[in-house]
Order: sequence, then C-alpha cells, then structure tokens
Amino acid sequence: MPDGGAYSQYNSNAAAAMSAHSLQYMEWYLAAVIIYVFAFAVFVGWLFFRNRAVLIGGVALASAGVICQVASLGLRWFYSGHVPWNDLYGSLSVVVLWTVVLFLIFGARFSIWYAGPIVFAVADALLAYASGWNKGLEPLVPSLKSYWIVYHVPIVLAAYAAFLISFATSVLYLYKRRAELAGTTPRWLADVPPSSKLDVVTYRVVAVGEILLTIGIVLGALWAHDAWGSYWQWDPKETAALASWLVYAAYLHMHTRPSWQGFNSAVTSIVGFASILFCYFGVNIWISGLHSYK
Repeated sequence: MPDGGAYSQYNSNAAAAMSAHSLQYMEWYLAAVIIYVFAFAVFVGWLFFRNRAVLIGGVALASAGVICQVASLGLRWFYSGHVPWNDLYGSLSVVVLWTVVLFLIFGARFSIWYAGPIVFAVADALLAYASGWNKGLEPLVPSLKSYWIVYHVPIVLAAYAAFLISFATSVLYLYKRRAELAGTTPRWLADVPPSSKLDVVTYRVVAVGEILLTIGIVLGALWAHDAWGSYWQWDPKETAALASWLVYAAYLHMHTRPSWQGFNSAVTSIVGFASILFCYFGVNIWISGLHSYK
C-alpha cells in the first residue's frame, strides 16, 4: 500500500492544479467586470453626445465583455467537467451574460441603446457580487446530475435577463414621462424616445421574458417529475417563480387595455423585477428549500 506521503503529495498537486484552473477562469471573469464598467461609462456618454463612434465603442465593449464571460464560463465548464451554472456564482454570471447578449439583440432590433447605463450598472453590480459566492471547482451535487440542468436553468436565467432589461426601460419611461409632463427635459433625456415608444418597447421585452419563463417553468416541472415523482412540490422557489410569472402575465394582460398602458404598466414591470430579485436572492439564499444555495 502506498505510504501516506505519496497521497499527501498527490492531494497537494491536485489542489494546486484546481487553484490554477480557478485563477484562469477568474481572470476572464474579472476582465468582464472591468470591461462592463467602461461600457457603462461609454453608454452614459452616448446619452449626452449621441455620437455614432461612441455608440460603436459601447457595443464593442459590450461584445468584448461577452467574449470574456464566455471564456470564463467555458473554462469553468471544461475544468469542472459539468455545467458552470450549478451554483449562485455561476448562475449569476449566466444572468449577466444573457443580459448583455439580449441587450445587444434588442438594441439592434428596437434601438434601446439609451437603456445601456441602467442595464450595465445593474448587470455589473450583480456580476461583481457573484464573486463572493465563487467556491472554485467543486463536483456537481447528486441532485443536479441531470440532463435537465442543461436546458431548464439557462432558459430561466435568460428570462431574468429580459426582465432586467424591461426594468431599465420602465425606469426610463418614468423619467421621460415626468419630463414630458413638466415640459422641461434634461439634456440626457432630450434624445430618448417619447414615453409612448418606451412603453411599447418594454411590452415587447416583457413578452420575450414571459415566454422564456413559461418554458423554463414547464421544463422545471418535468425535471421535478423525474427527480421527485411530482410535477409540482410547492417548494418556495417554485411558488416564487409562479408569483413572478403571474405578475408579468398581469402586465401583458393589462397592457391590452389603453387605460392601463403607460404609467401603470411601467410600475407593474418594476414590481415584477422586484419579485424576480426576491425569487432569485430571497429564496435561494435566505429561505430553505429544494432550490436553496445555503
């Protein structure tokens, strides 16, 4: 039987390799955090100057941040041997990645670049916060060893990202509406589209998020049936997700009525995002359940 010293040396070498691998994906992660700070600053500048070169710079920085995040998550996946969104650190990183990707898509489709400062301020704060939950390269816990994790989690996280963007456009709507009612528009709001257009854009983004959340909840129910023999457990996470789904369903329904469009819809969108934050942080961290990260 090999002596204890050989085992100790092996464990030390393995630990050193794991640490080196963790440093590799964290370097890309930290690069993304820094790049998004600059992206935030550039999009703030674009609000004031509306220079095409500034906008191109902001889009380039956002794209560079996406590349860094993909590299970070990819390395974590490669070295761990399992999906990188198995914990709070990884899932938050994916939320931010989806947020920036969807922002670039919606920006190109709906020209919502004016929401960039709010989007990057919130997204980068979440990404920086995630670092405190990084546990390095750990094996996947038995309950997560399922092919469902490959589909269910990223789709739900994409829904969260869409709702973050709709939160940003809703906040802008409130500022723009107040300026329109007051008859005086601050310089940074001068070129932002009228509140009526912001309301329509928010509706479209919320619709995308609600579709993604619906698919995510259905896939989660199928996973629950495979794992626990029941499609619905009334676990705190499931209940909170359903509550968020109902808030946004109410938003979409109310928006069909002209009397509820505009201010009421914007407030509902913001309340919906607050429910998403509770569903994600409140349930996952503070409330014990089948989905808890505690």
